[in-house]
Amino acid sequence: MQFIYNIGIRFTGFILKIIAFFNTKIKLGVQGRQQSFQLLQQSLKPTDQTLWFHCASLGEYEQGLPVFEKLRAHYKTYKIILSFFSPSGYEIRKNSPIADVVIYLPIDTKTNADRFMKLVNPELSVFVKYDIWPNYLNTIKQNKRKAILISAAFRSNQIYFKSYGALFKKALFTFEHIFTQNKESKILLESIGYRDATVSGDTRFDRVSNQLKVNNTLDFIERFKNNKLCVVVGSSWPEDEALFLNFINNNKASDIKFIIAPHNIKPTQIKSFISKLNVPVILYSEKDAKQIEKYDVIVIDTIGLLTKIYNYADIAYVGGAMGNTGLHNTLEPAVFGAPIIIGPHHKKFPEAQAFIDNGGMFSITDQKQFDNTLKKLILDSDYRKISGSKNLEFVKKQSGAVIQILDYLRI
Repeated sequence: MQFIYNIGIRFTGFILKIIAFFNTKIKLGVQGRQQSFQLLQQSLKPTDQTLWFHCASLGEYEQGLPVFEKLRAHYKTYKIILSFFSPSGYEIRKNSPIADVVIYLPIDTKTNADRFMKLVNPELSVFVKYDIWPNYLNTIKQNKRKAILISAAFRSNQIYFKSYGALFKKALFTFEHIFTQNKESKILLESIGYRDATVSGDTRFDRVSNQLKVNNTLDFIERFKNNKLCVVVGSSWPEDEALFLNFINNNKASDIKFIIAPHNIKPTQIKSFISKLNVPVILYSEKDAKQIEKYDVIVIDTIGLLTKIYNYADIAYVGGAMGNTGLHNTLEPAVFGAPIIIGPHHKKFPEAQAFIDNGGMFSITDQKQFDNTLKKLILDSDYRKISGSKNLEFVKKQSGAVIQILDYLRI
C-alpha cells in the first residue's frame, strides 16, 4: 500500500498544478509550496534547535494556539516552524508571532519528507486534530524524534479503522501520544491496538476562555447597539441570511438590533442581501460617515472582528449548518454567555450536540422553527439568560486540555 500511496500522492501534486490554472485558492497553495524549502534554508542553521507545529487550516491553528503559545514561551531559544496545508490558514497566519518560519507543507512524498527532516530536524512535532501525513510521520519516527497529536477527534468511518487502512493506521502509531477530544475517539484508537492516548478534551475551549482575559470593547458596536437587545449573526451563508431576511422584514421592531457578519464579504452578495431588507441598514465600512445608532441592522463587510462582536450578543446565530458548508465556530459566542441558534447539519461537530444537550443551543430545520425559537429568546428574558449562562458554564467545565498536554510534556 505504501507504493500505491506514494504514486497517488505524486499524482495528486501533479493534478493540483493543473487545477491551479483555474482555481485561485489552489494556485496559492501550489505556488507557496514551491517556496517552502527555500524559506526553510534561509531561516534555519544546522545548529538550530527546532519545534514543528502543523495545522491543516486556520481552524486547526486556532485550536492549537493555546498549546503553541505555551511552548513558544517555554522554548525561548528554539526556532519554531509552523506549517499549513490550506491557503485559508497560511494566507491569514503567515505572520504569526508564535513561529519563526511559516510555510506551506510540501506534498507528502518520501523525498520531501526526508528533505524536510534534514533541514528542520524538530525535537518535537505537534499535529492538530488531523491532516496526518504518513511519509512525514514515518520519517520523524525513523529519526527517533517525538510527535504528538492534540485535539484529535475520530469517527468509525475513517480510513484508520478500515481493513484497507493499514498505511494510515501505521501513521497513527508514529505518534508518541494522542490527546483526544472525547472518550469515543480513545475507544476507537484502542480498537486498533493504540494505547498511548488521553482524553484531554478540545483545546478550543481553552482558546475561547482566554478571550475573556482581553479587552473585547468595540466602540462602534456600543454606539450601534445603544443599550438595546442585540442579535449577532456570525459567519452566515445565503441559507442562513434568508432566515433573517424573512424574520426582520416580517417582525419589525425598533428595540432590536441585528449584526450580520457574512462568511463571504463579496460586495455583490452583500448588496443583494441589503437590497431585500425593509429596515434601515448600514455597512461597517460606512460607520464613520453616518449616525450608526439610527440603524436597525449593520452588516460587517470586513473580517477579523467577529470574536469581539460576540461580546455584544444577547442572542447569537452561527452559520454554516443550514446548508452543507459546515458549522462555524460556536464556542466564540458561547464563552460570552449567549444562547445560540444553528441549522440542522451539525453531526460532524460533537461540541454542537453537547451544547444542545446542555440546553444552551438550539438547532432549527426551517423558517417556522427559526421564527419560534428566536421569538421565544427575544420575549422571554429569563429563558434567554439561563440558556446563555449554560453555554458559558459548559465552556468553563470543558477547559483544561492545555494543562494536561503540558503536564505530559513536563512543561
